[in-house]
Amino acid sequence: MATLNLAKSYDFFKPEEVKERIHIIGCGSVGSTVAELLARFGLTKLALYDFDKVEPKNLANQMFRQEHVGKEKSGTLAHMLCEINPEMKDSISVASHGYVAQKLSGYVFLCVDNIDLRREIAEAHKDSIYVKAMFDFRTRLTDAQHYAADWSSMKMRDDFLRSMNFTHEEATAETPVSACNTTLSVAPTIRMISSLGVANFINFAKGQEIKKFIQIDAFSFILDAF
Repeated sequence: MATLNLAKSYDFFKPEEVKERIHIIGCGSVGSTVAELLARFGLTKLALYDFDKVEPKNLANQMFRQEHVGKEKSGTLAHMLCEINPEMKDSISVASHGYVAQKLSGYVFLCVDNIDLRREIAEAHKDSIYVKAMFDFRTRLTDAQHYAADWSSMKMRDDFLRSMNFTHEEATAETPVSACNTTLSVAPTIRMISSLGVANFINFAKGQEIKKFIQIDAFSFILDAF
């Protein structure tokens, strides 16, 4: 079976050193991009969660193609990742019914577009000794934010949860929409915040301190992190 040639990145990052599974909750704009970036680093133990199907409007800012319209996002994304690295076929998992209170471990990427569900997942695992870190993403049109927490730190866990102290309805009210009430989103913003989140994860996996907060404006060329 063919494998991904990692000659360009292996001296920088050795994927076999990440023993834990990586959970990606939501396979839309951020989730599909994060998954693709992780796959290109040679990481194979991914778990994908999404109950939705690919719609034509998704092609503008997600990793899917015309041939995928109408298909389940999670299974389709898994197939795409296996095309990048066929070795993933033996280790990738798919939850086509989405996240329904499964117990998680390892690394968790919260990529669903509902803050209530993200908060529910974080709260359900707040005291878990099996989670190593969580990574969250919030996007609008040109600006986006990334939050992360080393789960071994109670303060980071608390700060992570405090950052979610608002409702889905409040978040929706702040989200730019078109005249037809379609949520506005562009690929450069998604690619940038997803790349920064994956870089945060890679650095953490290599033993560096996690960045708790990263914010960008993709079209004003603003980036801040701490």
